[in-house]
Amino acid sequence: MTNRINRIKEKIGFSILATCLAVVVFIIVVIFSNIIINGYSVINLDFLIKAPTDGMTKGGIMPAIVGTFLVTVITAILSIPLGMGCAIYLNEYAKQNLFTKLIRISIRNLAGVPSIVYGLFGVVLFVQLMNMGTSILAAGFTLSLMTLPMTITASEEALKSIPVSFREGSLALGATKWQAIKTNVLPYAIPGMLTGTILGLSRAAGETAPILFTGAAFYLPHLPKSLLDQFMALPYHLYIMATQHHAISEVRPIAYGTAMVLIALVFAMNLGAIILRYKLRKNRKE
Repeated sequence: MTNRINRIKEKIGFSILATCLAVVVFIIVVIFSNIIINGYSVINLDFLIKAPTDGMTKGGIMPAIVGTFLVTVITAILSIPLGMGCAIYLNEYAKQNLFTKLIRISIRNLAGVPSIVYGLFGVVLFVQLMNMGTSILAAGFTLSLMTLPMTITASEEALKSIPVSFREGSLALGATKWQAIKTNVLPYAIPGMLTGTILGLSRAAGETAPILFTGAAFYLPHLPKSLLDQFMALPYHLYIMATQHHAISEVRPIAYGTAMVLIALVFAMNLGAIILRYKLRKNRKE
């Protein structure tokens, strides 16, 4: 009797989980279908390689694509080494005391801070105090700060998943602590560390509020010439097309087309993370 009741509970639990999955998939399909149906008509080579013209009612989104790419690259250059280095120190070197716990709590709290707060902080620190002005560099620095908590947390969790025996085995053979980490820990933790990092960069690529204050321009018909120039970005361009343009109904297909390109960019980054993780794990097994 008890086994029968447990099986019934199990079936009910699975049914609830399957229903939740079906609802989420349905919502995603509806959203993506709506974007594709309304935006596919503007997707062509000219849309991807030309600058906007006629008050952004014609032309393409090339400056926005380039601006998003540059900001994401700067974010990666700053956040990946800093985040991974911080995670290695916290997990491998730092003493596990109250101070370390407070640091971890602070990092996790920073991960939940609204992005607009990072934008305001970036204005004060990078735009004004460091005299970067509204530029690609200031926006990249701001997004790197926003991405750091996620990078640190994901990297530390990946390091924690490696058994302690991997470290102790190297230390028992006379290796230094760093040699043990480099040879017996990082090769196994890197796939998880990179996956979490790239997911954080994907989020940064789609943010609007931080770049709105630190460098994104309403309209630029040309590509930026240096990292200290203002830039167009896909998320801000989408926001303008959808809410602020003087002819919203006329540019609505462009807004949907921009959304498709942005989703494709984020999807490509996530797919890259999956492929990279698979290859690293495959090489490790070999």
